Amino acid sequence: MSRTGIGRLFVKRKNITALLVCVAGIVLNIVLGQIVSMFGLPLYLDTVGTVTVAVLGGYLPGVFVGFVTNVIKGFFDSSSLYYGVLNVLIAGSAAFLARRGFFKNIRGEIFAALLFTLIGGGLGSLIPWFMDWLEFDSESLSGVLYTQWHFDLFPAHLLSSLITDLPDKFVTVILVRFLLYIIPEKFYRYCGFSMWMQSPESGQGKEIQIGSNVRLVSLRIKMLIVLLFSLTTVAVVSTVISVRVYYKTSIEDHERLAQGTATLAAGIIDGNMVDEYITKRGRVTGYEETKSIMRDILSSTSEISYLYFCKMEEDGYHVVLDIDTEKTPAYEIGEIVEYEGTVSDLVPFLLAGEEVDPVITRDDYGELITAMKPVFDSNGKCVCYAIAEVDIQMIIEEVNSFLMEMISVFLSFFILLCAFVMWLTDYNVIYPIRTITETIDTFSSDSQENMDDDVKAFRKIGVHTGDEIEKLYNSLCRMTLDQTEQIRSIRRLSDSTAKMQDGLIITMADMVENRDSDTGAHIQKTAAYVKIILAGLEAKGYYAEKLTPKFISDTIRSAPLHDVGKINIPDGVLNKPGKLTDEEFEIMKTHTTAGKRIMEQAILTVKGDNYLKEARNMAAYHHERWDGKGYPEGIHGEVIPLSARIMAVADVFDALTSPRVYKPAFPLEKALSIIDEGKGSQFDPKVVEAFMDSLDEVKVILRKYNQDV
Repeated sequence: MSRTGIGRLFVKRKNITALLVCVAGIVLNIVLGQIVSMFGLPLYLDTVGTVTVAVLGGYLPGVFVGFVTNVIKGFFDSSSLYYGVLNVLIAGSAAFLARRGFFKNIRGEIFAALLFTLIGGGLGSLIPWFMDWLEFDSESLSGVLYTQWHFDLFPAHLLSSLITDLPDKFVTVILVRFLLYIIPEKFYRYCGFSMWMQSPESGQGKEIQIGSNVRLVSLRIKMLIVLLFSLTTVAVVSTVISVRVYYKTSIEDHERLAQGTATLAAGIIDGNMVDEYITKRGRVTGYEETKSIMRDILSSTSEISYLYFCKMEEDGYHVVLDIDTEKTPAYEIGEIVEYEGTVSDLVPFLLAGEEVDPVITRDDYGELITAMKPVFDSNGKCVCYAIAEVDIQMIIEEVNSFLMEMISVFLSFFILLCAFVMWLTDYNVIYPIRTITETIDTFSSDSQENMDDDVKAFRKIGVHTGDEIEKLYNSLCRMTLDQTEQIRSIRRLSDSTAKMQDGLIITMADMVENRDSDTGAHIQKTAAYVKIILAGLEAKGYYAEKLTPKFISDTIRSAPLHDVGKINIPDGVLNKPGKLTDEEFEIMKTHTTAGKRIMEQAILTVKGDNYLKEARNMAAYHHERWDGKGYPEGIHGEVIPLSARIMAVADVFDALTSPRVYKPAFPLEKALSIIDEGKGSQFDPKVVEAFMDSLDEVKVILRKYNQDV
């Protein structure tokens, strides 16, 4: 099969490929863990596959590998299940760091190793701390810190855990770096799960940026907050209920245990000998045997804290027999202990030798579950009570251990569930909506062709979520298509209107030209020169703030109307074959003011901002001079409208190169020389410069109108 065929197979089977990568990561975790265990190395290496897959495929494959790895290991070592939360946290942080390029340089990889150490060694030290049945991996080092360096117990445990975990995480990052080096980079995009509900922006593997430019909270963050809040609420409530039920059940179980132990103890003492035990201080036959049996009963279970016999009197307990414990020495025989706490309420029943239910007592030894069983002599008289007590602090430690088990196991599921839900949300909600909005944001109205292309691109997205998002997308498809057609109709109408306006301009200009026997395509040539000058100014960057597309269009379209005022000039003056007299010249000059007046009247008739404003400027001021010696108002410099300054050069150049009844056409060199001499006095220097630099285009216009160039 060709490389192209293999690539297509990868694309089609991307999720299968990603799943195989996950399986490889799980196998790598377990195999490396077994290898270091087999050789007794002070490492774990059970997160190498997790980190590698997270870097290659993202957070979901990484979390999946971390979670499943510890579930599989849990079949052989139940404690692994509780450490699974560390593996999935490392997976999530590895994916986060990889997306931000931390695995592309040494500094980033060192940071990653330190972060993994804080997770594995720092958070990992809390699990055996609260779950006392788990062993500390760094117990020997912790002992050294505790005994020789005088650390407190928890800081010693935490520091030893970090020190022990640090080499493992650095070796892990090194191995990950090696794996990333040998795996072809083009294979990376096949390592993540995908479920596109629409066409990606650029190929099936395009990485979608999760960040948002929205100032407020993005939809993805909102959904994540809702998810976290919901899951956390359910988790906290269920955990609290579970812990309360566990605590209550544990209390009840220990009450039954204490009651059973007290009953068992009550059966081994001779009730007829109790008084003699007290009076003779235990130096009686059978006392030591009874004490030995009591000691065996106490040592048979770690859950009974204290076991003893007491005779109940008005002044308190009279100790008959007590057993030493590691924490507490035994009471002396005959020692009197005052009634305290809850037991005080039971004194009448105890003095009467009645059966009592287990009670929770509080004294100098802490909070205890106390069960008391009466002991009778041969006459049926209650002579003492067998008392078994359970330290509630031990139950609290068991509850804490149970809580830590729940948290450890739940967090793994919690993170995996969050990763899966966010992955599902990304592909079903976030990516479709983001693709829709980003595509719409790129819509262009510059031309009808661009709009048609944008609509085609939008329809190619092909959202297929099968829900309201798909309905929204289909509605937007119809709306954009309808709007494009409406704009097409508007543009056709606009083009038709513009053509009609241009036709009216040419008609008006022709009316003037037909009266003037001397013009000879004057309006066509001046309009062409104006266009050339505008292009030259734009290319040089002159008057950039003024040369907008609208200004350029308005000026070119208005150019034929610059001499519209000549319609008011008498034929005798307009077509006089000789030189005009002073009086006639004054009449001729009025074509500027007449043109201004005609255009202003047209502007009032056609409301709004339109191209006729530049027609007015050119008609009124195209005979003004740069030095202020022109007419009709004698304004100067940039006070003269730019369109009029451009028309001044075009108008004079055409007059120079065209024959008139009173003169022949000047040669091109002579005409250009006159224009150049007028730079800075009659004409705007920048306009002249743009004109001179465009002589090739100017010559094309001259040739077109049969000039000898």
